[in-house]
Amino acid sequence: MTEDPSPTPSDPPSNAPSRRTVRSFVIRGGRATVAQQRALDELWPRYGVELDAQPLDLDQIFGRRAPRMLEIGFGAGEALLAFAQAHPELDCLGVEVHKPGVGHLLLGAEAAGLRNLRIVCHDAVEVLQQQLAPGSLQLIHIFFPDPWPKKRHHKRRLIQPPLVELLARVLAVGGTLRLATDWEPYAMHMREVLDASTSFANDAGDSGFVARNEERPLTRFERRGQRLGHGVWDLSYRRIATKA
Repeated sequence: MTEDPSPTPSDPPSNAPSRRTVRSFVIRGGRATVAQQRALDELWPRYGVELDAQPLDLDQIFGRRAPRMLEIGFGAGEALLAFAQAHPELDCLGVEVHKPGVGHLLLGAEAAGLRNLRIVCHDAVEVLQQQLAPGSLQLIHIFFPDPWPKKRHHKRRLIQPPLVELLARVLAVGGTLRLATDWEPYAMHMREVLDASTSFANDAGDSGFVARNEERPLTRFERRGQRLGHGVWDLSYRRIATKA
């Protein structure tokens, strides 16, 4: 796919963090709708966060000091929008690389009049590495990341030991990491990787998986999967203090 070289309000600045080699995502085809493009053009200054060489000042970005949550790869933004509406006491930060999804969430945020939501259109790994302070988050959501089912693509899966280390870095002790997937082999992979971390404890104990959190709304894709008999696996981990 040939990318448009002209800048848009949602493009990262030229001095954005350096890019990594192996990615857990691809920039898929598909153009934003007229409404989504309007949102990217007009609403990005209100909700969008541009990156530079300095870590994000979340107090300045949100205009207050409050507990914070992050959703990585929010897709069309249904879960993040619902969560931000239900929790005005929390500052909610979403990271997504696909601009149509960003535009869709911007439209929802405008319609809801949200003040506690900000969006980053960038690689989540680089955001975790360079833009967020240690212990700055109380909650992280990662729902339905690409499972990369083919064995030769497993290295692209988002949930890997290096990523778990980054999540542990930015999540405060006592904070929660919630995940969900509709691909059972990936669910087992997630559990294996996270159970091996000394920074996290599985809230489900030996059973491994938890019931769907009611704060995670059912998307149309999940409802379709349920009709077809597909399973969904939810995980919840608590950030624990590591021994010196």
